[in-house]
Amino acid sequence: MAFPTLQARRAPGRRWSRLLLMGPAFVAAIAYVDPGNVAANLTAGANYGYLLVWVLVAANAMAVLVQYQSAKLGLATGMSLPEIMGRRLGKRRRRLYWAQAELVAGATDMAEVIGGAVALNLLFGLPLLAGGVIIGLASMLLLALQSSRGQKSFEYAILVLLGVIAIGFVSGLFVNPPDAGSAAAGLIPRFEGTDTVLLAAGMLGATVMPHAIYLHSALARDRHGFSEDPAVRTRLIRATRFDVAGALMLAGIVNIAMLLLAASSLRGIEGTDTIAGAHAAVTSALGPVIGVVFAIGLLASGLASTSVGCYAGATIMGGLLRVRVPLLTRRVITLVPALVVLGAGIEPTLALVLSQVLLSFGIPFALIPLIRLTGKRDVMGIHADSMPLKLAGWTSAALIVVLNCVLIVLTFTGHS
Repeated sequence: MAFPTLQARRAPGRRWSRLLLMGPAFVAAIAYVDPGNVAANLTAGANYGYLLVWVLVAANAMAVLVQYQSAKLGLATGMSLPEIMGRRLGKRRRRLYWAQAELVAGATDMAEVIGGAVALNLLFGLPLLAGGVIIGLASMLLLALQSSRGQKSFEYAILVLLGVIAIGFVSGLFVNPPDAGSAAAGLIPRFEGTDTVLLAAGMLGATVMPHAIYLHSALARDRHGFSEDPAVRTRLIRATRFDVAGALMLAGIVNIAMLLLAASSLRGIEGTDTIAGAHAAVTSALGPVIGVVFAIGLLASGLASTSVGCYAGATIMGGLLRVRVPLLTRRVITLVPALVVLGAGIEPTLALVLSQVLLSFGIPFALIPLIRLTGKRDVMGIHADSMPLKLAGWTSAALIVVLNCVLIVLTFTGHS
């Protein structure tokens, strides 16, 4: 509870002033449009058309709920989710919990560097390993901006990149619009064999991302501070709803646009099971300008999301291990696994999809503690979840766990 009030003391109550409080959710939303999303969504659309549109719609609805809960936890308690878990767990359990959280954060970071490297290869023909190094260096500059100029400057930079991402992946739909009837039919929940379950788990892991759950509580707290005045906290939490809704709506539109673009322009075309192949098909079908815009969107996605992922990893380590590693030092360390994958010649798109599947298994470890904590009056006070909110949270967690269990069974039994 030691964090200063900062802007919270002066939090205005008028509706228009809520815009001034927006920002943290847009940083967290970058996690929802990272290169892992690109790989999973393009693969789903190119291979199965509009079949899995419903997965993205459901995942985005869950994401809105989850990110609001995370931000509310930070504002109501003055602590991040990792900090609260670090205080509640014993030494051994705390280290084990950190290990799984660090694993999913590492998988995220690896995916984002790989995606940025692929984008540089598509745009300039750079070798993947060299591209990975450049993405790592560029992300250091973004993190240095956060360290030297503060969180608001970092938020502005991320917002610009988010806009570039949106243009990059939505523009193709204006050239070749999807079939509205088929897209609507994709809202009906169904699967077609093991591969579609695997893809759904990957899409879910790429949309509801564990590291964003850990991070958002810290972002909201650090931006607005903690106020002892319940009325001020209430105003901030209400304003946060608009921040989360706006950010996640934009991220959801971009995600669905990726799948619709693949379903309308890449269906049945050979080689679209990789990002490079999908880029070539997009360029062939929609023209070189759209191809370049697509690649620029992927580059912005990789650059922004790897910076946010590194920030999240530092938040996780600081909260659970009470160890503060400088962001730039951490960036250097976490860059190594991605460079190893790129140097080993592993197919980038496959690495991206598998990393997202791994993330889906990490979601319950972040989501279940979050729902438990936000439902407790001794933690949240008057800001504890209402019964409908609790039901929605537990329903989301149950659906995610069930999907992962089905994935395990289908994968190891070989049923389709």
